[in-house]
Amino acid sequence: MNKSIFSELYYKVFKSGSPLYLFIGINVMVFLAINLLAAGEFLTSGSDIAADWLELQLAMPGYFQKLPYKFWTLFTYMFTQREFFHLLFNMLWLYWLGLIFLDFLNKRQFIFTYLAGGIMGAILYLLAYNFLPVFSGTVERSILLGSSASVMAVVVATATLVPDFTIQLLFLGRVKLKYLALAYFVLDIIGISSEPGGSIAHIGGAVLGFVYIQQLNRGTDFSNILKRRSKLKVVKSKKTASAPVAGPPDQEIIDSILDKISQSGYDSLTKTEKEQLFKASKK
Repeated sequence: MNKSIFSELYYKVFKSGSPLYLFIGINVMVFLAINLLAAGEFLTSGSDIAADWLELQLAMPGYFQKLPYKFWTLFTYMFTQREFFHLLFNMLWLYWLGLIFLDFLNKRQFIFTYLAGGIMGAILYLLAYNFLPVFSGTVERSILLGSSASVMAVVVATATLVPDFTIQLLFLGRVKLKYLALAYFVLDIIGISSEPGGSIAHIGGAVLGFVYIQQLNRGTDFSNILKRRSKLKVVKSKKTASAPVAGPPDQEIIDSILDKISQSGYDSLTKTEKEQLFKASKK
């Protein structure tokens, strides 16, 4: 039974082809690596020196002068969590909103949003800590770790794409994504006074998610930088008539789709209805 569970997990993370499961898997494995090492050290020597060292190798330094010596941390920090609840809540939000994101957009766009959101969060964090006087006394020993900026990018991107999509929340009932993302963003602004580093990085991720979808709706897909360029050239022998492109559905159809979601949930939609909802979000 245990073997089948691990086999299923391995398939979902590495063989399913889903970047959502892959990124969740990487976050969980990094968390386990650090904390299992810490547990082993505690039992053998009563310390966690090696675990702390590993965490520092993966976390991004806030001081510009240190970054060239740890350039890889610009990417590794967004997969690194040491605290259980930090990991848990990030992965839950990534899973819930990531599933919705991938219902409307493709895998490449999801990968771009996660990675670019993390990078944008890191850039804003570095700029704030190195140029704002309030951080001058702590910048040299500050570090950034956690997937929150990347998750925030996915959350805001999904809310920007389908703002009226509703999800069921414990104690709150059905909430539209646009209100959820707005509340998340406001809480990060408020949190700057108590948790400045993380909150600033979250804001960077949110800005990336919003701008990316706005540009996508205007016809510019930044995720195309991740496309593999083919060396083959396609030569057309003659012109062929192209099929007319269907326009976005009218408001009456969209209202009926949204009513169906409110009554039966998003999973009750047909593939055609999902496509119609996506087209409407780009109007």
